[in-house]
Amino acid sequence: WNRIDKDIRDEIMRLHKEIYFNFNDKHFCEKLSKVEGIRVSREFVRQLIRSNGISAKKGKKPKKHRIRRERMEQFGMMLLWEGRPHCWFGNERLPCCLMLAVDDATGKVAGALFIEVESSVGYLKLLFQIVKKHGIPLCIYHDKHGSLVRNDDHWSLEEQLANKQFPTQVGFVLETLGIRSIPANSPHAKGRVERMNGTFQDRLIPEMRLAGITTIEQANPWLLSDFIPALNKQFGVKPKHSENLFRSTKGLDINKIISFSYDAIVGNDNAVRIGGLIIDVPPGPKKRSYAKCKVDVRQFLDGSWMVYCQDNVIAKHVKTELLDPIRQRVRTRNKTTATINY
Repeated sequence: WNRIDKDIRDEIMRLHKEIYFNFNDKHFCEKLSKVEGIRVSREFVRQLIRSNGISAKKGKKPKKHRIRRERMEQFGMMLLWEGRPHCWFGNERLPCCLMLAVDDATGKVAGALFIEVESSVGYLKLLFQIVKKHGIPLCIYHDKHGSLVRNDDHWSLEEQLANKQFPTQVGFVLETLGIRSIPANSPHAKGRVERMNGTFQDRLIPEMRLAGITTIEQANPWLLSDFIPALNKQFGVKPKHSENLFRSTKGLDINKIISFSYDAIVGNDNAVRIGGLIIDVPPGPKKRSYAKCKVDVRQFLDGSWMVYCQDNVIAKHVKTELLDPIRQRVRTRNKTTATINY
């Protein structure tokens, strides 16, 4: 009596072969219920698909013994973030990178965006998105990517005097915002963001195909408006304590803080030179010259430039392409030159 009609079975297989061919069993079952109006159990869908000779989308691997880490107790106490290169828009298009941040207490996606490659630019844009929407988290757990952690053995004279290596551009921004940076020693240590990345690969690719999204420019606003809210509603969990620990950005110039920062000295011709870029500094009050002044040169995430002297803007420059930190030249022991990122 409970046997499902052959017409419904045939329709389910037709939908799977023609429309939902790259959906996993559970995701396909959800689409049958929400979109097609066919309410069947996941186990029925699994048995039907397997009986038609279609294997599971993802095979099971032998499980290794791991020690479980308890979730943080409050929203904003710790974020986990990473970049995942993949052919997100299909194998016929070039790979790109999904920058993803997950809250440890709730398992919810705190921020996400597509960018060409995993880089300092991507991490700063992701941080800006998080801070604008939620506030400043207490700490961030991450891998040892070169954008986040200094992996070189070069020590400048200033670093030797300070007895520490200066941080990367992203690390400097985290320090400025008072965010504790915690590098993980293995991918398994930040397993929750790794698993969420797997969920994105499993669900996001077919969802973008159905929505007709084929470019980064189309995908980024759609992620924030459609995909992530639905994903958080379905997979988010309640934290042990309801208090939100994200700190307010009131009184902070977030555009200035979350930017690329370079120390420089104004030349005798009242110009600042950064990586081949020349920024002319106009005269100050009473035609004051800024020659030999130490300045803080900032490139904002929109590509524009500002030159600060004692927190006062003394020069501006039009937008240029936003690239990874400008490489600085250092001298090695054999008097040849090498380049590293700061």
